[in-house]
Amino acid sequence: MYEKINDNPDIYKIYVPLPNNPLKNLNCYVIKTPEKNLIIDTGFDMPECLAALKEGLEELNIDIDKTDMFLTHLHSDHTGLVTQIMKNDSKIYMSKIDYEYIKYTTDAYWNIVDEEFIKEGFPVEELNSSRSINPAKAYATKSPFYPITFDDNFKFKVGEFELAAILTPGHTPGHACLYLEKEKIMFLGDHVLFDISPNITSWPNIKNSLLDYIKSLNKIRDIEIKVALPAHRKNEMELNVRIEQLLHHHDVRLQNTLDIISTNLGINAYEIAKNLQWSMRGKNWSEFPVQQKWFAVGETLAHLDYLIEDNKIYKKLDDSIYKYYLCS
Repeated sequence: MYEKINDNPDIYKIYVPLPNNPLKNLNCYVIKTPEKNLIIDTGFDMPECLAALKEGLEELNIDIDKTDMFLTHLHSDHTGLVTQIMKNDSKIYMSKIDYEYIKYTTDAYWNIVDEEFIKEGFPVEELNSSRSINPAKAYATKSPFYPITFDDNFKFKVGEFELAAILTPGHTPGHACLYLEKEKIMFLGDHVLFDISPNITSWPNIKNSLLDYIKSLNKIRDIEIKVALPAHRKNEMELNVRIEQLLHHHDVRLQNTLDIISTNLGINAYEIAKNLQWSMRGKNWSEFPVQQKWFAVGETLAHLDYLIEDNKIYKKLDDSIYKYYLCS
């Protein structure tokens, strides 16, 4: 199932369902020209995603031999099907930073992440149960791929149309939006979503991913954009209005985090996440699926990192668990 988005260039959106996931769907965009096509993002490595993506590409008569791919970021709902759709000699674009992360997401990497979450108070039994169902791992591509990697403002052509890859770190360390400068069209990936807040989590070797995200929001606010295309759900709002909402959302979350710590000195990150407000259709923390708790704690850690860098709080390792306190 596809929908035409734009003429000159011809841009189509293929609806790729994401079963049992709050994101609901991936918007896979296709730029189609007589000389060359471009697929932007893929969906999970799941049969339902593969069937929907293949059906859309077939309906659009996309010849993979004349098609390149652009991956906005490393998450498995954007990269999971890359090796099942593209050929070994296909041209695939991905940011250098995110490709370095995806190369090393081995069992050893996940063990490091698990160890850090345990230090942040995440119960071991819940963490163990999440490993096999966490979509970040369970539905990732099973085969290696070798993209053309890029840095900020990398430019390339699809037919006669020039595109620029604009690095917008935050959601992932090397997230990239894709911009048709002449046409003022931007493919946002997960940088800005319009009816759900992008998950901003803590990453190994990244000091302050939330600050990176805030800077990236301001970066695209300064770019002239007439058509903004998110990777999930719909866009029914002016882009800069949504950016202001997202900035406000994180200001509120930071203050709420501070308030929780101020009344619970020595609390750990898991307990902080438990006390924050999350959009889970009225469910309380005990009813959250364990994988959603994992994402919630990761986002809480990003806000804690921000507050630590801002000298508002500090953490101390106590009995193998990090505990958080207000700075005096």
